Formats: sequence, structure tokens, C-alpha cells
Amino acid sequence: MMQLKLCMVGTFAVGKSSLVRRYLQSEYSEQYHTTVGVKIDTKDVGIGADATRMVIWDLAGEDAFCRLHGTYLRGCAGYLLVADGTRRRSLDTALDLNTQIEAALGPLPFVLVLNKEDLATEWEIPEERIAALEGRGIRVLRSSAKNGDGVAAIFAHFAGARALACNE
Repeated sequence: MMQLKLCMVGTFAVGKSSLVRRYLQSEYSEQYHTTVGVKIDTKDVGIGADATRMVIWDLAGEDAFCRLHGTYLRGCAGYLLVADGTRRRSLDTALDLNTQIEAALGPLPFVLVLNKEDLATEWEIPEERIAALEGRGIRVLRSSAKNGDGVAAIFAHFAGARALACNE
């Protein structure tokens, strides 16, 4: 069985833990619990005829890349860079984190996840900015941990892309 380590990266309260919980348990809670350090979960998924164990590292929210995150990110196949669509600053922070990660560890595969799509009418991130990011080659996916929209697709996209790359 192939194993993929996937890290969840982003600032506080963007929904990293909620996305993981929705993906693994099909549950959502309105209660906010801060992740301290890292929480590690696994899920076995089928990619074509192959089985893949996704090891998901849910990292505590940070506004700056720190030594601890560098340790957690080592050996990962990639990461989900999560931002809250209702907080423009969370996208700025996510992009800053991405720059810091690349400076410390080199380029790693990642997908930018804009979470809280269920609140799309309250989004502070303009479509033009999203299009500009996509124009730079950044893969942008939207999700809602609350209602589940796009959540499975985020993890399936990443697992499928990594599995295909590993099998080539």
C-alpha cells in the first residue's frame, strides 16, 4: 500500500480541522477547538486499482512558518494551503506561509483551498484575485466543511495526482 503524508497548513480558524473531520467522519461541529501542535489521522483510499493510505497532519494555525512546522512538513508528499474566503487576510497569510515553506524546504506540491464556500455572499476575496492566482499556475479549489461541498474532491484530487505521479 502506498502511503502519502499530507499536511494541512494555514492561519487560525480557517477550517483545517473541520475539513479533516468532514472528510474522515462526514461530521461538522460549530464549536471551535484550536489545534495544539499537530493532530494526525489516516484514511485508506482506492486510487484506481491501487490502495493509498493518506496520513493527514493537521497543523496548528500559524501566521509564520516556524521550526516546528518545518519538522512536521518534512517527508510530506504535499500540503493543502487553507484560507477562509470570508477573511481576505487569511489568504494573504496562506500565501506568505507558502513562500516561507518554499524558502525553507524547496517547492512541494500544494493546492490552495478556499474554505467556507457556504458563506460565498460574505467572501472578501475577489474573483479577480482568484483568477490571478490560477493564472500563476496555483491550483485553487473551493470547499465548505460545514455542508461538505468540495471536501472529498480536495483530498481525492491531491491523492489521485500524487498517486499518478508516483506511478509514472
